[in-house]
Amino acid sequence: TVQLVESGGGSVQAGGSLRLSCAASGYTYERGCMGWFRQAPGKEREGVAAISTGGGSTYYADSVKGRFTISQDNAKNTVYLQMNNLKPEDTAMYYCHADPWFGRSRCLKGGYNYWDQGTQVTVSS
Repeated sequence: TVQLVESGGGSVQAGGSLRLSCAASGYTYERGCMGWFRQAPGKEREGVAAISTGGGSTYYADSVKGRFTISQDNAKNTVYLQMNNLKPEDTAMYYCHADPWFGRSRCLKGGYNYWDQGTQVTVSS
């Protein structure tokens, strides 16, 4: 069983930055996928950013390209999401997820096998 411990999140004004971290234990996929999806009240779940933990390829939603950066520390089994130039529309609950490799599309979407309880990100205008 994979357990995910997420930290970061909080409230920030538009244009500000936040950093999320997600540490995985029990994660043994030689080739897998970790990342974040988000969900705001009344909106559909959206894959935000993901990384192939085997090769390091990264994937982003169009809405965050150029503003968010996902990275990993393999030694710590931890992924990071640096969020810059945040906008009010980024306000949502952010969930870290971990999956075996299902392909690029599913990697970005996430939420198939393991995800955490989420952390709130609130961006005020």
